[in-house]
Amino acid sequence: MGEIERTSDTIRIPSSTDHIAVVDEFLEEWLRIRRVPEDTIADLAIAITELVNNAIKHGNKKNQAKKVTIRLFMENGEAGATIADEGTGFDPGAIPDPVAEENLMKEIGRGIFIVRSLMDEVEFSFPPEGGTKVTITKRL
Repeated sequence: MGEIERTSDTIRIPSSTDHIAVVDEFLEEWLRIRRVPEDTIADLAIAITELVNNAIKHGNKKNQAKKVTIRLFMENGEAGATIADEGTGFDPGAIPDPVAEENLMKEIGRGIFIVRSLMDEVEFSFPPEGGTKVTITKRL
């Protein structure tokens, strides 16, 4: 199934939603040590969980040979994370607006909508080696 790898600011998991709780514990402990306010921890936890779920399901297509890497950072009065998968990438502009009337009953696009509403910055990048990398930041 693959191992969970950790460093002081990074956790790398196989593509299984079974590991979401471990990511959440790692994140919350990392942020609490740095005295990040609880409401900011909650916002980051929700956003990171959404992005890790997307990376597992849509990016890596639940292929447990592929990993999702979450790197946490705190700098310049901001806390944030980079979530990277090993999938084929996608076009963030092609995701339907989940609050448009014709999409209200559809599931697609809600996670990224939630992430954008909770974070101050959300940036997608597509490294040459493949995959999707999402960097989120929240001002403290």
